Amino acid sequence: KKAATAPRIPPTRLALHHFDVTYSLQLRDRWPSVRAGLLCEQKYGALLNNFSAVRHVAQELELLNATDFVSQTPEKEAGRGDGVSQEGSGEGRTEVRAETVTQAETSPPLGASIRSNIRCYTFPRGDITRFRPARPDTLGLLDYYLMDAASLLPVLALNVQPDDFVLDLCAAPGGKTLALLQTGVCGHLAANDVSISRTKRLYQILHSYVPREIRETVRVTSYDGRDWGQLEGDTFHKVLVDVPCTTDRHSVMEQDNNIFHRRRTKERQMLPMLQLQLLMAGILATKPGGAVVYSTCSLSPLQNEHVIERAVEVAETQYNISVQVEDLSHFRTLFQDTFSFFSDCRLGELVLPHLTANFGPMYFCKLRRM
Repeated sequence: KKAATAPRIPPTRLALHHFDVTYSLQLRDRWPSVRAGLLCEQKYGALLNNFSAVRHVAQELELLNATDFVSQTPEKEAGRGDGVSQEGSGEGRTEVRAETVTQAETSPPLGASIRSNIRCYTFPRGDITRFRPARPDTLGLLDYYLMDAASLLPVLALNVQPDDFVLDLCAAPGGKTLALLQTGVCGHLAANDVSISRTKRLYQILHSYVPREIRETVRVTSYDGRDWGQLEGDTFHKVLVDVPCTTDRHSVMEQDNNIFHRRRTKERQMLPMLQLQLLMAGILATKPGGAVVYSTCSLSPLQNEHVIERAVEVAETQYNISVQVEDLSHFRTLFQDTFSFFSDCRLGELVLPHLTANFGPMYFCKLRRM
């Protein structure tokens, strides 16, 4: 009787089978490599805490042969052979985009999107050294935050400018919110997550890394993000929409809280609709001329490019709002030493897990509300 009620196939196996069927078609000969990366230990970056009084941390990490991947990038503006071949495939991408959604005519100057106070140290390709746990300074603030370094790319793409009003619509557990604060330039930051339990985790991170006077300037809420367009429309200069998704790496590695559990089938099938609703709320919350960055930690085109295309269409037809997709292909050249990018992504950019650079998956796409 007990065996009859037990799940016959673990959700991790269901997830991997689903990915084998779908991603092998999408990624073709790259899928075996990506699959191996997903099933191996994830690589982390150390986001330095600019609020911490510990000054020797960067030097300590550099002695271990870690480098700040953000500040390294301006040196690469000339690009390399690898980048040129990827840009070649980028030409085809722009043609596809032109048929489906409006592509922004002007791209930001190479390197413009990554001049940031954010510092994140990573070990070189093929180096699987682990970072030590974070340590507190004399005031109790931790010196760095360990996270998937690819998770910083959506924040860098947002390109927060001094005094911007910024909304992090799906903020918990808080890594990207912390990164937004590390820019030191947010005029106002609203961090929202529908889950009260996850919002508690966000509060914990803010408490561990951010001084009280800065913490108190962050507005933390637990609204349903889909309603934000009605709550505060046309308000923010920059909006980050890091949506719930199939969290591909978690889905193949962890049984707990796995969206491929049979009882969550309907929830999983409804994800693209939820993602579209959240992205639309983000677009509506943005001031005309402002920018939205949409991101997932999934490889799925249904959760990535298709959501972008649908949002652009809905904005135009239902709200008479023109939205342009901004070209982020320069990110591939700038960060090619740190991440493995998928060069055939039709809209936005996609970081692929790879055994020598096992970050991601991370999809991100930037939209401009006209």
